[in-house]
Amino acid sequence: MRSKPRIKILLKDSYLQFIKNSVGSKSWRNFYALVGGRKKDIMQDGELSCASFVSSVLLMFDLIKKRHATVQGTIKDMKESGWYEIKELKRGAILIWEKRDFPEGSKHFHIGFAVGKKKAISNSHKHKSPQVHHITYGAKNNKPARKIEKIFWHKKLDKL
Repeated sequence: MRSKPRIKILLKDSYLQFIKNSVGSKSWRNFYALVGGRKKDIMQDGELSCASFVSSVLLMFDLIKKRHATVQGTIKDMKESGWYEIKELKRGAILIWEKRDFPEGSKHFHIGFAVGKKKAISNSHKHKSPQVHHITYGAKNNKPARKIEKIFWHKKLDKL
């Protein structure tokens, strides 16, 4: 009698492919909450969905404890779940970009995934879905268009 071959999940490969396959998806576009007793889409139909996208992917791969609507909440959960800061980019690392002004007068950090070859995937407020872009959104006046503030890594991604 033949035994079944042993199956070993390749976490990092599956995680990276899931991130790449999410480009263009509208799955993280809406997230509803009661605000002042009224139902509100706190993702503003995809304009503010970066934390929802990243935390949903991390939760799916058991790399954090719950889904989040804010970058700060996602970072707090990541730290509590074993994520730590690193200096060098790695495929699959989480990137935190500097705060940027939004039309309504607020400032927001941005969060996404490093996917290699100076490319990242994060939610685009313009397209209202995850998109591939340069890790610094290109350059302006020979400086990064958007500075990377922090890079996070999890030891589970070191395993094959």
